[in-house]
Amino acid sequence: MATKVAIIASNGGLFDAYKVFNIATASAATDAEVAIFFTFEGLNLIHKEAYQQLPMPVGKEHFAEGFKNANVPSIPELVGMAQQMGVKIIACQMTMDVMNLKKEDFIEGIDVGGAVTFLDFAKDANITLTF
Repeated sequence: MATKVAIIASNGGLFDAYKVFNIATASAATDAEVAIFFTFEGLNLIHKEAYQQLPMPVGKEHFAEGFKNANVPSIPELVGMAQQMGVKIIACQMTMDVMNLKKEDFIEGIDVGGAVTFLDFAKDANITLTF
């Protein structure tokens, strides 16, 4: 049986995106089954416009050059890699309703579901992480 990795993404900054998508793609690369549940500010990580310009934490601007020098992929590139590797991306329906967001506001290829959708995946996950 393959390893299952369940990730909750509830924060929406650049460093949060790198944590979520690095773990997701690394897990998928080891043939794990991966699902990420995006809620509250975490929805920024898959929002068509927001994910292209996620904020660098204040005082950490010097990391921008480090990312570039280390050839670290951009968040849109990492999201694409995750999707190509079969990572399941679930946007929280309740949060979308609260924030008046529609599926069309997000990148292509996502699922929309409630907590129960994620819990159905996560109930037998080997690893569960929250960022």
